Amino acid sequence: MGIFVEIYEGIMNFLVWFFSTWELSPWVRGLLGGVVIGCVFGGALLMVYLERKFLGDIQSRIGPNRVGGRFGLLQLIADAIKLFTKEDVIPANADKWLFIGAPIVALTSGFLMVAVIPFDLLMIKGNEYAVAVSRMDVSILYLEAVSGLAIFGIFMAGWGSGSKYSLLAGFRNIAKMIGYEVPLGISIISVAVMAHSLDIVEIVEAQSSLWFLILQPLGFIVFGIALLADVGRIPFDQTEAEEELIAGWATEYSGMRWGLAFFAEYFHAVVGAFVVSLIFLGGWNGLPIIGNLWIPGIFWVLIKTIVVIMIMIWIRGALPRLRIDQVSDIGWKVLIPLALLNLVWSTIIGLMWA
Repeated sequence: MGIFVEIYEGIMNFLVWFFSTWELSPWVRGLLGGVVIGCVFGGALLMVYLERKFLGDIQSRIGPNRVGGRFGLLQLIADAIKLFTKEDVIPANADKWLFIGAPIVALTSGFLMVAVIPFDLLMIKGNEYAVAVSRMDVSILYLEAVSGLAIFGIFMAGWGSGSKYSLLAGFRNIAKMIGYEVPLGISIISVAVMAHSLDIVEIVEAQSSLWFLILQPLGFIVFGIALLADVGRIPFDQTEAEEELIAGWATEYSGMRWGLAFFAEYFHAVVGAFVVSLIFLGGWNGLPIIGNLWIPGIFWVLIKTIVVIMIMIWIRGALPRLRIDQVSDIGWKVLIPLALLNLVWSTIIGLMWA
């Protein structure tokens, strides 16, 4: 393992030297940003595959667990071919530009979030280098702000489709946003208060000895529930509720346009899992007490992210969908008071820690 770590650090040393000396490095940095987005796309694709495979097992449904060749991989390819070859239909009474632009807005929100997610922190010749497309002093606030753009995408789809089912889904999404963005934001502020910083890199470094999951478990629970609602995962998928709204905001979409809209949801779920691993699970720090076990930091981030994704899939397979009134009650009457209580706790602990 020691040799593996040395090779990894050698590659990172070269990249840091390369970007700090070569005059074309901004262009190459932009290219690498595209590669990072591609990797997160791959993560979303992996999540789709894992979800179909494990939900097939949990619910005894035929899927990649029984068909699709070895490990069910051909099922995923068959689904992709089906999406590419389906006819792209735009309803006659739809607002064309809103209808076409909605999936693009939803995906753009995810792309903007990826830009500030750090994957590791390197110390080279006494200087710190974050392995990220860009580092900001207020990166956690930036993440919270741009994640809200996805909500506009879903409402554009609902309004622009010209369908009563899609419109109802759009209104449901706005109602859910008001109830759950507040506790989500308060939980993020609680983490920032405890770390004395709005920079995700410094928030992760503040967890080098103890994860924030241990210091504020209530905040972790509130953030986790609000995150599930924010990305529209079961039991908070009322915007898609098939039994009530056919397919909700995506009812009128078909072909690759539906695929993009569908993929944007998984893209946000993967980015959300990254955020959980960074602000509550120690990011690139190893396990508490045990340490990093000679495993490079970037692999710790990936391992923790995959664990969070698997928990999301398990929740989808285990829980039923809540009614929209129950969702509103949980957001306003339960999560917001608990988030405020956690903020008080975090402030006290943060002052003592300082």
